Amino acid sequence: MTAVTVLGTGIMGAGMATNLAKAGLDTTVWNRTTEKARPLADTGARVAEDPADAVSGADVIVTMLFDADSVADVMARALPAAKDRAVWVQTATVGLDGTERLAALAREHGVAFVDAPVLGTRQPAEAGQLVVLAGGPEEVREAVAPVFDAVGSRTVWVGEKPGDGHRLKLVANSWVLSLVTATGQAVALAQALGVDPQLWLDSISGGPLDCGYAQVKGKAMIADEFPPAFTLGGAVKDTALIAEALASSGVADAVMRAAHDRFAASAAQGHTDEDMAAVVHGFRE
Repeated sequence: MTAVTVLGTGIMGAGMATNLAKAGLDTTVWNRTTEKARPLADTGARVAEDPADAVSGADVIVTMLFDADSVADVMARALPAAKDRAVWVQTATVGLDGTERLAALAREHGVAFVDAPVLGTRQPAEAGQLVVLAGGPEEVREAVAPVFDAVGSRTVWVGEKPGDGHRLKLVANSWVLSLVTATGQAVALAQALGVDPQLWLDSISGGPLDCGYAQVKGKAMIADEFPPAFTLGGAVKDTALIAEALASSGVADAVMRAAHDRFAASAAQGHTDEDMAAVVHGFRE
């Protein structure tokens, strides 16, 4: 039986850990705030008190933390306790430079590294329907397959190098975050013009301009209710990472910088921990 440890049991990690345990994998979890991880004991997972203890028996170590700094901090404490031939699967969105930094940390400790950010938010994570975008050596793919099968509906192997998975993730997130920003703009404009924004959603419904994500996020914006599926704080981070990737690759970053500004404006109003649909508040200054 594959022994897997999940470091980080927030919005995404908790759902992933639950599905790993349900799949019959020997699952251990750790979270910086231990109380947030304790409910996962009900799924059969072992709740560890510190990262080193959490990874000591793991065949596969999964990190789902906020950013490159938080991942590096936790893994610097955990990796000395990792067993020989353990594989580190890094699923958080940390950017291209962050991925290279973490891959170097893995090499320093002699641990195989798989760059595997995921597409999906809270609901797909809880349902085991994430899409895994993976970059890693051919020889470790069999070892991580049970983990990817448990958390996702499919795995896309992009390449063998660290950063391969992340490049595709940044492309996908550039579209998702642009769409959410544009939806917020449309809702805010409709309200400012005295138009019921639901009429806009109804007018595109079922046609070539329709998009299920715009309908879901648009309804949340209209209701002004933002239970987090993907936090606005995460959107602030990711838009900055995408803008950096655009600029460094010679692609104009103006649209993503504008999106970042609106997410950051909403965060400044106190919406950081709400769903990214709260970006609508960034258009109401």
